[in-house]
Amino acid sequence: MAQRQEQLDLAVVIGLEVHVQLETDTKIFCGCSTEPADEPNTRTCPVCLGLPGALPVLNEAAVEAAVKVGKALDASIPEETRFHRKNYYYPDLPKNFQITQYDDPICQDGELECPVGGERRTIRIRRAHLEEDPGSLKHKGGSIDTAEYTLVDYNRAGVPLLEIVTEPDFRGAEEVRAFLAKLEEVLEYLGVFDASRDGSLRVDANLSVVDGDDVGEDGSIAEDVLEDANRTEVKNISSHKGAEKALSYEATRQKNAVRRGREVEQETRHWDESRGITVSMRSKEAEKDYRYFGEADLPPLRVAHWKDEIAIPELPDARRKRFHEQYGLGAEAADKLTSTKQVADFYEDVAEAFDPDLAATWVADELLGELNYRDMDVTDVESRLDEVSRLVELVATDEITAKNARETVLRTMLDEETDPDTIVEEEGLGKTGGDEVAQAVDEAIEENPDAVADYHAGEGGAINFLVGQVMQKTGGSADPGDVNQLLREELS
Repeated sequence: MAQRQEQLDLAVVIGLEVHVQLETDTKIFCGCSTEPADEPNTRTCPVCLGLPGALPVLNEAAVEAAVKVGKALDASIPEETRFHRKNYYYPDLPKNFQITQYDDPICQDGELECPVGGERRTIRIRRAHLEEDPGSLKHKGGSIDTAEYTLVDYNRAGVPLLEIVTEPDFRGAEEVRAFLAKLEEVLEYLGVFDASRDGSLRVDANLSVVDGDDVGEDGSIAEDVLEDANRTEVKNISSHKGAEKALSYEATRQKNAVRRGREVEQETRHWDESRGITVSMRSKEAEKDYRYFGEADLPPLRVAHWKDEIAIPELPDARRKRFHEQYGLGAEAADKLTSTKQVADFYEDVAEAFDPDLAATWVADELLGELNYRDMDVTDVESRLDEVSRLVELVATDEITAKNARETVLRTMLDEETDPDTIVEEEGLGKTGGDEVAQAVDEAIEENPDAVADYHAGEGGAINFLVGQVMQKTGGSADPGDVNQLLREELS
């Protein structure tokens, strides 16, 4: 029996529940600020603490954000949606129930296309619903199963969440990572999400393994096969990389169990990132265990018409395509320049005044490269657009060399917050005149007869040596391309 089990070809089936914190000034049902606080339990009030007699009031901005996400996911928004109470005990849920949406979510039947392994895959979105975030737990002296004690911080309780639930369309952990990256990109373009916030995107994943013969050529799996498969829910995943690692581990764990003739228990497991394993938390709850019933303190929500009234920005795929068509950019440059909405906006501002290829080089390669090295983001220099444009102008008008612009001016601008003209003047980086360059070329040829002989003997490195000598004589202010050409003309 065991030998037969070892030969089984097993396929992985994954569905996601992605909890996205929406960017609003206040919490979803009260007026407490959503800004991070240095001290625990200081962003709280009777409503988000669930004190007796406190009544929720729905945050309109959270609903608008949900509608924007629905439009981006091409989801339907029903004529009427409502809130429910989901009952369960957990120390970070002060009311012992969570206000959420049950059978009438605000977004239904959407999809998101994402690149996976060089191909484009469409992931079906079953639903997206609004709810309140619980508080956060701080495990002291260990992880969830080894901590000496646990502290509760209710500052996060009541922050608006949009839970996005996919169909079980993933067949591997790497696909999940690609989807999360794409989803986060779309959410940031919409302006409803800030990835820099701690806990802003958290993932619960349902994973099971099935017989590989039950998977169709298009990746489809029959409903009865999915119903029969025992699945685990892996909770507390907080990053794209963490999702790939957690689900790779869990898939291997389940496959090994099945191949050894053991049944996979249907349970909830915790991803322990520090140890790189999943650990059992509790048996898996069924829907009936939550005892949903209508939230009597909130009226039905009717916002279907908002889908036509609320505008959303050009989304990343559409913008990528336009950059290729309008500016003639290649795929790699277009990808870099649309990685975030802020980068794309910055590029278009520069490209308005300069050649699109030159603007792409300076924004995608030079500027982003230097920012990444400094652990900075384009948002850190948005207010200095005029200075960056001036630097590109100095190169475009041949006032300084690209090398000096890149290695001296740009780096000094970022490190010392100095404007480019001041740096050029203080460093003496203005381009050397033609006569001075010609004189430096003559001197380099005269002073280095061995290199000249090597050049005539066909050694390619000799010309580079001579270019370096000229650049040294001109203090780096000559254009290397012009120097190369002048040397070849003189040597011929």
